[in-house]
Parts: sequence; structure tokens; C-alpha cells
Amino acid sequence: MKKKFIPYGHQWIGQDDIKAVVKALKSDWLTQGPLIKAFEDAVCKYTGAKYAVAVANGTAALHVACLAAGLGRGDEGITSPITFVASANCMALCGARPVLADIDPDTLNIDPGEVEKKVTERTKVLIPVHFTGRPCDMERISLIAKKRNIKVIEDAAHALGSQYRSGGRWMKVGSCEYSDMAILSFHPVKHITTGEGGMVLTNNKEYYEQLMIYRTHGITKSQDLLRNTDEGEWYYEMQKLGLNYRITDFQCALGIEQLKKLERFVAKRRELVKLYGDLLAGSDKFTLVKEPQDTRSSYHLFVIMLKNPDIRKQVYREMRSKGIGLQVHYVPVHLHPYYTDTFGYRHGDYPNAEKYYRAALTLPLFPAMTRKDAEYVVKTLNTAVKKHE
Repeated sequence: MKKKFIPYGHQWIGQDDIKAVVKALKSDWLTQGPLIKAFEDAVCKYTGAKYAVAVANGTAALHVACLAAGLGRGDEGITSPITFVASANCMALCGARPVLADIDPDTLNIDPGEVEKKVTERTKVLIPVHFTGRPCDMERISLIAKKRNIKVIEDAAHALGSQYRSGGRWMKVGSCEYSDMAILSFHPVKHITTGEGGMVLTNNKEYYEQLMIYRTHGITKSQDLLRNTDEGEWYYEMQKLGLNYRITDFQCALGIEQLKKLERFVAKRRELVKLYGDLLAGSDKFTLVKEPQDTRSSYHLFVIMLKNPDIRKQVYREMRSKGIGLQVHYVPVHLHPYYTDTFGYRHGDYPNAEKYYRAALTLPLFPAMTRKDAEYVVKTLNTAVKKHE
């Protein structure tokens, strides 16, 4: 009998999702049709943002957001070293220098105090990453940015469904209350999926118009934006050097159905995180990160840190052999060869990020997981740690 494998993340696809995609495939529009706007409107309604632009993936969302913010050669942008490389790559793709600010070890998010130290006259964008779904201190980050006219782009790829309280009220990540733009990812391991897919949210009409242009080769047909209005109705203009970052209608059909289940998915993730916390409580072998006050994480990931990081390789290997898809999120951005070769980053540059990375493990977490799955993960983890200490 084949051993069951528990991945670190996995999509949930129901018959309603399949039915919606099939309906889209049978329609007249496979791409550039009405379901794209319908999906964008649905996400706006959920998050509270005014505008949304759906794109091919989360990386594309970051890239077009940086382009819309005017990031270019000679500029700098600041982000966290504990993130997927796309959060920094988007800056490099614009010709700018990615600058990193160390994390707060209590939250694993970018430390606003470290951000202030990294700001220069060249800093044009700041990309805080809501790591694992835990919201950053957006109010403080916004104050830092406004003092220096820096544009804030939230990397909310982990955080659809997360909330935080500020000024006595709760708001959803993605509302852009304290940012110029926010990006989402719809990869299969995220909270909802479109297969591949991403989105930029904003409350600024000018950014919205720029994002729409960059998404489609830098081309517009909008009468309000055309420079030459003497041509016929067929006329279009390429006004910027854009890309083909379009998403399809059948992907958006899936996204619309997935969004209807988001609150249920988040509730299940939070239930599993509480179970993990209960099962691991009292152990002196691990460090867990608490949910900060006035936040409600949607928990894309559940990360722990080994008190004895020297055994991580053995624990990782043994748990994988037992059918548990353990992962490590992430290799710090500054330690990748491209970043050491191109920008001169070195070991020791970001001690908090490196200390976290040396001990980090990501346990499986997704809505289809059962209590029995979580109990098996923890039992296997405890056995592996005890064996290799």
C-alpha cells in the first residue's frame, strides 16, 4: 500500500470550482473577457480596495506594481530578507537596487526600525512582506514612507484573509489603508487558487490605469488616455514598454468560486494552527511565533524553529521519508548567489534573518488536512528530534 504523503500546502478544488471552469471553457471568452473584471470586483468587495488588476502570477503583480510606482534605474527599494526572491527580484527587474532590512525576531516580519536605517535619498519603494500571513506594522511603515515620499507596496501573497486593528477598527490586508498598492498570489498553496495568478490592489486611480497598461504590452485603448484621438474605434497606442501579464477567464472563473470559500479556508487554517500549538505546548525543543496583538493571521504557513538547529537536516530528511512534506521558508534573499554576486551581500549582513533561517521548519498546513494528519506530523516530528539530538 502506497504511503500517504502530506505536503506542506495543497489546493482545495470542489465540484463547484470544476463546474465554473468548464462553463468558462465553453463560453465565447477564454481570455480578455468579462470574468476577469468580475473576479477583480469580487476581490475589491472582499478587501475593501477600490481597484484591482488581475495578472498572470504574484511575481508579475510585484513587477507591474513597481513599474506603476515609477521605480527605475538608479533607484532603491527596501524589502525583507525572509521572503520569496520575487519580493526583491521585482526591483532588480526595474533596474533598481534591492535593499534589505532585517526582521523582527518576535514577528519574523520586516523591522520598521531597521527600515528607517536603510532609507536613503534613492529609496523609492518599500515592500513589506506579511510573512506566513502575519500582518506587518503597516501604520508605522506608512509613517516612515510618508516622511520621505516613498511608495509602499504590500507583498500580501501570504495574507489574503488576514486582518489587523488600527485606530480602533479592524481592516483587511489588501484594503491599502496604509499603502499605495498591495499584491496577492493565487498559486495552489495559497489561500485561494487560480492555478497560477496574481493581483494588484490599489485605491489610486492613476496607479490603476498604469497597471492596466503595463499588464498588456504597455497598450491602451482608453479614450481618456489616448494621445491621438483622431483615429477610428480600432485605434490603440503602446505608451509604455509593458509585458503580457494577462490572466485567463477560466482562471478567474476558478478564482471567483474559490473566493466564496475563503473564510471557511481561513477558519480551518486557524483551527489547525491552534491544534499544532496545543500539541507542541510545553516542549522545550521548539520555538513558536505568537500571533501579535491586534492581528488575525490567515496563516499561509506554520513555521517553527528548532532549539537545536544542528539536527535540522536529519529531521527534515527523516520526516520526508515518513511521508511528511516539511519545507523551509525561506533561504534568505541575500544569501542567494545572484544577490552575493550582483549586489555584494554576504553572510552576517542580517543576523536576525540568518538565525531564524538556520532553525526554521515549515509544517504542513492546508484546509484538507485532518486532525489525525496534524497529530501524525507532530508525533513524527517529536520522534525525529529525539532520535537525532
